[in-house]
Amino acid sequence: MAATAPAPTRHFSTKDRILGAAEELFAQFGFTGTSLRQVTSRADVNIAAVNYHFGSKENLVNEVFRRRMDDMSAQRLAALRAAVADAPGELEPILAAFVEPALALAQDRHGGASFVRVVARAYAEKNDSLRKFLSDHYGHVLREFAKAISACVPALSKEELYWRLDFLAGALTYAMADFGLIKRPAGVTEAAHRERAARELIRFAAAGFKS
Repeated sequence: MAATAPAPTRHFSTKDRILGAAEELFAQFGFTGTSLRQVTSRADVNIAAVNYHFGSKENLVNEVFRRRMDDMSAQRLAALRAAVADAPGELEPILAAFVEPALALAQDRHGGASFVRVVARAYAEKNDSLRKFLSDHYGHVLREFAKAISACVPALSKEELYWRLDFLAGALTYAMADFGLIKRPAGVTEAAHRERAARELIRFAAAGFKS
């Protein structure tokens, strides 16, 4: 009998180890409650490595978000372009393009759950520097969705539109955390549970935007 090949080993660079350690610690203790000494201890690196790759704790926080947000934003925009091209004037495909990549990220087995808690920390803690970073680097994504949604519900004022986008973002974060009354039933896969959550949230949000 042929020997079974060993499972491939994931190799992490020093920078990846620092980002992973920081993400876990920020999720557990928050941004202000985590020290660089804790990060270096968790990542098994020295402080010089953190300074070399990130320069400061503030930039480390930003890069934890960039590592996840760049890919998710690209997926959202690609799905948005497809939705507008394939189903012009339909709201639900646009909302799916916003919701589904985020829920997929939350289920990522390589730190997705930790990042969701980091996002929750960002909502809970007042961090003006992080808020500016996210606005500067990812605000254009929200504006693209606002433009596409507005074309589907032209009766909404800009203020009403952005209120409802805020509510959608909050509900999505809650769904990403899987902290609500609806838990994944026994025998239902994570993928199936995520798809159900997406369908229900999209239906709920569409009704809100159209009301």
